[in-house]
Amino acid sequence: MFTYSDIMLKLIVGFVFITLLINLTGKGNLAPTSAIDQLQNYVLGGIIGGVIYNPAITMAQFIVILLLWSLLIMVTRYLKIHIHWFGKFVEGDPITIVRNGKLLVENCLKANLSAKDVDFKLRTAGVYDISEVKRAIVERNGSVTVLQYGAGSIRYPVIIDGQIDPDVLEVMDKNQEWLDETLKQQGITSVRDVYMATFRNSQLQVVTYDQRNETD
Repeated sequence: MFTYSDIMLKLIVGFVFITLLINLTGKGNLAPTSAIDQLQNYVLGGIIGGVIYNPAITMAQFIVILLLWSLLIMVTRYLKIHIHWFGKFVEGDPITIVRNGKLLVENCLKANLSAKDVDFKLRTAGVYDISEVKRAIVERNGSVTVLQYGAGSIRYPVIIDGQIDPDVLEVMDKNQEWLDETLKQQGITSVRDVYMATFRNSQLQVVTYDQRNETD
C-alpha cells in the first residue's frame, strides 16, 4: 500500500547512505573525473528514485540493495587506486589527439571523436590553429587538456599513484633516466613511493605517500 510515511523513511535512509558514501569515498564523486564515477552517481540516484515509489520493495530490501551498491563502489575505488591495471581497465587511459601540431586521426577515432567533435573541443579550449598545439589530450572524463608551445608554466602530473605517465615525459622533453636521477636528488629511490609528481616552471614537484603522516 502506498503511504507517504514509507516514502519519507526511504528518503531518509537514502539520504543517510549518500552522506555516508560521500564521507567514506571522498567528495570526488560530486565532481566526477571519469565516466565510471558518473555512472556510480547515476545508478545510486536510480536506485533511490526507483525504490521510494515502489511499495513492493520493503525497507529491508532497500537497505540491502544500498549496502551492496555502496560496497561495490568502495571496492572498485580501492582497486582503482592500488592496482594499476585494474584502474586502466575500468577508466582507460588519456588519449593524445594532437602531437606537435599534428592531428592524430587514429587516436581521435579510438576516442570515438568525429572531426566535428575534435574541432568543437579544441575551439572550446581556445585553440584555433592546431599547429600551435604541442599536445592535446582527451582525459578520462572526456574533457580535453591542451598544452601549447611556450606554455611551460602549465602544471601536469608525470607520476600519479606511483605510476609514470610516459606521454607526459615526452611532452616535457625528458626521459626515464632524468626522472630517476631527479627523484634520487630528492631522496626518493622508488617511483612507487610517489603519490604525485608534477613538472612546472622547469621544476619537479614531488609529494610522497610518507607526507600524509606529516599532517596527522
